[in-house]
This record gives sequence, C-alpha cells and structure tokens, in this order.
Amino acid sequence: MLLQMSAFHICRTTLALRLKASRESPGLTQELTNKKQKSVAGNQTGCDLFNEMKHRFLSFKKHKYLENLECYQNLAKSQAPKFMVIACADSRVCPSYILGFQPGEAFVVRNVANLVPPFENGPSETNAALEFSVNSLEVENILVVGHSCCGGIRALMSMQDEVNSSSFIRSWVVVGKNARLSTKTVASSLSFDQQCRHCEKESINRSLLNLLTYPWIEERVTRGLLSIHGGYYNFIDCTFEKWTLEYRGTTLNEENAQYSLINREFWC
Repeated sequence: MLLQMSAFHICRTTLALRLKASRESPGLTQELTNKKQKSVAGNQTGCDLFNEMKHRFLSFKKHKYLENLECYQNLAKSQAPKFMVIACADSRVCPSYILGFQPGEAFVVRNVANLVPPFENGPSETNAALEFSVNSLEVENILVVGHSCCGGIRALMSMQDEVNSSSFIRSWVVVGKNARLSTKTVASSLSFDQQCRHCEKESINRSLLNLLTYPWIEERVTRGLLSIHGGYYNFIDCTFEKWTLEYRGTTLNEENAQYSLINREFWC
C-alpha cells in the first residue's frame, strides 16, 4: 500500500511538471526561434557580402583577366614593377584604385599611417617589402602616400610623452615621433585638427628621410638608379599632391642637410 501511494505521488509530480513545461514552452520556443532567426539573418548578411565579392571576382575574370590573358600569363611568370608604394592601411585610400595602378605596375605595402621606420629599428614587414622591391625587383621609384583625416597620425599626435603602453598602435606610430615633435614646434599655435593635417605631410617627409638610412636604398639613390617621392591624397576634395626628394652626398646630418624637395605638383 505504501509503495502504491509513493508511486501515485511520483506520477502526480511528474504530471504537474509536464503541465508546467507545456505552459512555459511556447515562450521558450519563441525565444529560441527568435535567436535562430537572428543568427540566420546574420549569416545571410555574411553570405550576401561574399556573394557580392564572388560576382566582383567573376566580373574581373571575364572582363579583365580573360580579355588580357596574355598579359596575366606573363605576370604569372615574373613581375617588374616600376614603383614601390608605401601607403596607409585606411580603407578609403587604396593606392591602386586612386592612382590607377594595374597588376604588375606597383609593389605595394600598407601600414598604419604609411610610416617608414629607420634602418636601425630592425625588421618589420615594411622594410622587408622595401628590401625585396629594391634589391630583387629593382624598382625605379619609391612613393610614400599619406592622406587626409589619418587616424594613425591623430593617434601619434594624441599620445602622451613618457607614457608606457601595451598598445600595438602606439608602439607603431611612435616611429613618427620626429614628425610629431616638428609639428608641435612649428604649428603649436594651430588647432589640434590643423596640427594633425600638418603632421600628415610632415610624417611623409620624415619617412622619405628614413628611407635613406637603408644603405642599399641610399646607394641606389646616389647612383641615380632610384628616386624617392612623397604624395598626399586629400579625399575631402579629391586632390593629390606629389613631390620628389632630391638627395646629394652621403650624409643626412641635420646641420648640413644635402637634400631638398623638388618637382612639386598639385593634381585637382
């Protein structure tokens, strides 16, 4: 009898739990359904992006690759670009799109704030690209391209002196510290935005000088086999400034500078 009552109690408890679960399940099911729909919607957005990328690639293959098949087959064998371009990683300033470089015409490396570290800083992806383009590809021109509204330069101008930081961004943009110091000296009376604009151009020139700290670049420039240029793209009004660094001699001593900026052009 005791066992029967116990079994009856268990049965009633189980039934109650089932009824409770059945009453709550629509809400729970709806919540799970909504989450699933949101997840599917997110996946569809990702799929849409890659579908668009797929169509762009197939369009490139049809209208560019196949229509210029011989050119691309030759590029598959070797490359001989005339330019090495150092540009910013900013998504708004793709140098090939802006300057119309075609495949095989420019060896490009992009980094935050289009900076060139000096030779003594040691290995980086930028100077590895420089070494390959200058010594192996024997490019005839190096073009450093900066741009307006550069977040990397803004980070450089915003950093505090003597502050230790684990930030990868700060550790990189500090390469441009001389451009920052120069800007703070000559443009201290300007607004912060104007100082950033000044530093955007000053950092390009400092990078041009840093290029000459690499022995194999300095040697080819001295022999007239390599030219160094700066460029500044203002995407607010779509203009482009271009200039060339003329270098004479074998020393970059600031007190006896043997370089100048020549052949300035303004494209608008």
